[in-house]
Amino acid sequence: MQADDRKLTRIVIAGGGSAGWMTAAALSNALPDCRITLIESEEIGIVGVGEATIPPIRKFNQALGLDEFEFLCRTRGTYKLGIQFVDWVEPGRRYFHPFGTYGRAFDFGHFLYFWHQAQRQGAVSSLDDYCMAWEAAAQARFAPPVSDPRSLLSTYDYAFHFDASLYAAYLREVAERRGVVRLEGRIVETKLGQSGDVESLRLQDGREAAGDLFIDCSGFRGLLIEEALHTGYEDWSHWLPCDRAIAVPCENAGELLPYTRSTARAAGWQWRIPLQHRIGNGYVFCSKFLDEAGATDTLLGHLDGRALAAPRVLKFVTGRRRLGWNRNVVAIGLASGFLEPLESTSLHLIQASILRLLAMFGSRGLDPAARDEYNRIANSELERVRDFLILHYHLNRRSEGELWRYCAHMPIPDTLRESMETFRRQGRILQREFEVFVPASWLAVHVGQLNLPEVCAQPPQAHTTDSARWLEKMRTALQAEASRLPAHQQFIESHCRAAA
Repeated sequence: MQADDRKLTRIVIAGGGSAGWMTAAALSNALPDCRITLIESEEIGIVGVGEATIPPIRKFNQALGLDEFEFLCRTRGTYKLGIQFVDWVEPGRRYFHPFGTYGRAFDFGHFLYFWHQAQRQGAVSSLDDYCMAWEAAAQARFAPPVSDPRSLLSTYDYAFHFDASLYAAYLREVAERRGVVRLEGRIVETKLGQSGDVESLRLQDGREAAGDLFIDCSGFRGLLIEEALHTGYEDWSHWLPCDRAIAVPCENAGELLPYTRSTARAAGWQWRIPLQHRIGNGYVFCSKFLDEAGATDTLLGHLDGRALAAPRVLKFVTGRRRLGWNRNVVAIGLASGFLEPLESTSLHLIQASILRLLAMFGSRGLDPAARDEYNRIANSELERVRDFLILHYHLNRRSEGELWRYCAHMPIPDTLRESMETFRRQGRILQREFEVFVPASWLAVHVGQLNLPEVCAQPPQAHTTDSARWLEKMRTALQAEASRLPAHQQFIESHCRAAA
């Protein structure tokens, strides 16, 4: 197929929710001369449980011109410094995946070497204690990092927790102000042209929406990418076997913590996401080892406060479409595939798809070479995230629970096995093309789940450094700097408190 020389003037988005309105807001901001139509039906519910994010969401919001405090106020959001994992390795053991670095940059070597040396001598505590993000999180404190690289308060990053439904509503306002047209109604027919491309969508009331490019944000169903174009799906459930989630909000209780918590349960794991007005909770589990009634009972028995709604059941198959961009349809969000929210990547993958699509637009319309490159990058990115999630499950030492025993002994992708073995043998983090997670993230999970290095490369002048003493000085300095930050609750009250 050759490039289509027609200028791209009409884009139709099928579906709303976070995926649809993030797409509409970004495209209307970047393509002011393009007519953008979004079709959604109030009869069709949205998943709406993706409430935790990773740091790149800040750049996405900034590109849309959103004020951070207004955004948090409108979405009843809070700050996030990382994720705490409870009982994942074995009952009673915890670790933290931080946004930021361990230690700080210094001129005579690498932090991991000194930690490893002291750890082997039994003269060092948890890796978490040498991380600014964790020291602030443990004290329930928050302020944006400073810009001075000499300060320990520059060594962490942050993201957000927020109500995804409110985020979609907020972005709808932004998009409609920029000319996006919303059509209310249910799509009942996808009309294909002789070329096999989608030409238009027909609504239940007879209206039609024609376009040059169609964005499928219809959720798990994949109305355009799968039902119309039969793209196919690559199932990854043999590596990530959880296929259900029970979700329920509850009342806030205690301090407003600036981090997400993930707690391992018998057949999966439970999330805890603190918002200003409630706590988001869910139990991701494998239906082969636990039924929905049992999962619901477990979740309701581990809430911090009174449940605010009836539990909702979500069913999914982990994996991806064989092509995220097929003919003139691009699938974004759940329509493109699903990776469980263990590392809060759902909204990030939406964002990445949108920005990648914008980067592929050319002056000559829809170029098949750009489409192929889009799919290559998208597939690589998803595989990197997939491997990172599998790492959590595979590196467990839990003796109870069929799920955990299966995951500990299952075959894993060759790319992940190489990453695990390289770190165990050399203490080196492999960073592949299109990695979402930085080396500190991989380090957190490797060490947190006891895949410890046998050796680490010795930096220059290491023989002159007392590792244990140097680390203790760093730990003391981190704790002192964290104590200078305002309480997370106080910072929100002062800058972005949502109306009751």
